[in-house]
Amino acid sequence: MVEFEPRLFEDIDPAERPSLAAALVPIAGMIVFLSVGIVAFGLDPQFPLFWGIAFTGLFARYHLGLSWADLYEGISDGLLMGMKVILIMFTVYALIASWIQAGTIPGLMYYGLELLTPVVFLPVAAVFSAVIAFAVGSSWTAAGTLGVALIGIGSGLGIPAPMTAGAILSGVYTGDKQSPLSDTTNLAAAVTNTDLYEHINAMRAGTLTAFAIAIVLYAVLGLNAAGNIPAGRVEGIQTAIQGTYIVSPIVFLPLVLTFALALYGIPALPALGTGVFAGVATSILVQGTEFGAAWSAAQSGTDPETGMELVNGLLQSSGLIGGAWIVSIAIAALSLGGMLDRTGVLAVLAHHLGRLCHGVASLTGVTVLSAISMNVLAAEQYASIVVPGMTLGNLYNDQGLKTKNLSRAIEASGTTTSALIPWSSGGLFMAGTLGVSTLEYAPYYFFGFLSPIILLLMGLTGWQIASKDRTETVEATSRTGGVESAAPGED
Repeated sequence: MVEFEPRLFEDIDPAERPSLAAALVPIAGMIVFLSVGIVAFGLDPQFPLFWGIAFTGLFARYHLGLSWADLYEGISDGLLMGMKVILIMFTVYALIASWIQAGTIPGLMYYGLELLTPVVFLPVAAVFSAVIAFAVGSSWTAAGTLGVALIGIGSGLGIPAPMTAGAILSGVYTGDKQSPLSDTTNLAAAVTNTDLYEHINAMRAGTLTAFAIAIVLYAVLGLNAAGNIPAGRVEGIQTAIQGTYIVSPIVFLPLVLTFALALYGIPALPALGTGVFAGVATSILVQGTEFGAAWSAAQSGTDPETGMELVNGLLQSSGLIGGAWIVSIAIAALSLGGMLDRTGVLAVLAHHLGRLCHGVASLTGVTVLSAISMNVLAAEQYASIVVPGMTLGNLYNDQGLKTKNLSRAIEASGTTTSALIPWSSGGLFMAGTLGVSTLEYAPYYFFGFLSPIILLLMGLTGWQIASKDRTETVEATSRTGGVESAAPGED
């Protein structure tokens, strides 16, 4: 579990607290830098984010009066918050390369092409991804293992990679949200003081509704994709794979071992790390790769020569070293997010957003906006859960709402939308792992849009909104020092 304690509005000395106008200055600067750098000049996000760090640092130092030591501390806090993310990114890049060299991912592609057709592929990919993510409790683990193979299978079936990536993401985030093993699910329950299974049950109706709609949309896409396979493509891919790798059930041992550890409750990082060792061992023992070459592939990536250009491209990987490009963006974004937290900018924005709440509908809308804003500004899905979870709790109590309404809201709008932000940890990881840019897969990541939309409809209609009885409200109000307000729904 990540250790992150955001600065809250009431904990900041009023003399040090930036005004709303001042808080908006670094936000406006970041938006301008990203827009100009990426859109106007076609730069990668690293230097536009670096411009934002420099601007925010100078503004905080000479206008807000923070010391350089304060700013360094903010950067350190941001990097500490994302250290687990950075380590997982590096590990997954090594894992993908080692599993390709071991024949694990080629084997999944080989057998998957025999079992699936274009008509059913997208909905089946979404459902299968959801099941695996639920079982292992990690959207990232499921996407970094099964997801990579599904991208290859989809390409072999003539399905555009962005569509496949969208289906994978819809599945893995659905399964992750409902899994009691998920770190984000546990975090959302913890920061709102909600029982874990009460939190999961509160999410179920909205999650399944959004996922069901997404499945229908993928089925429609699959019907349109049917019949697009060039003659002989599947057979050609299978022949190319079989001519380069030994394809047998034994190559799936790294996959089985990694998922078994995850099911046993081993955290993602050691489970994935074990998967790297298992992939290298399988590469040596089954594929006959030399010891040094097997580890070199995990480090520097794979570039197979299968005799078929399509297969070569699908099985190319950059290894551990290739993760540096993605990680450099993550480091810049996390540093900027840590500075914004340290300056009090995030706390001030959250406070003023909270003042817009006058009932259940507006409170739900503000929660959605706060969670998505944290993904944009702090670039880390943990922040999208922790910051609104800790800053909006009293407002939910004032409206007489149970805490599970808040825990559901921050995960439905925070965790799921992280993958839609190109510089957020979720967007960086998924784009780098699946080989499809965020902007390409975003239109097909239906669950990412449907989850917050259905949450907003809950707030508007009162569906699945759970209220406290009067005794609970009075007790909670006396503990928090809040004031009782209008009944839920009076907006």
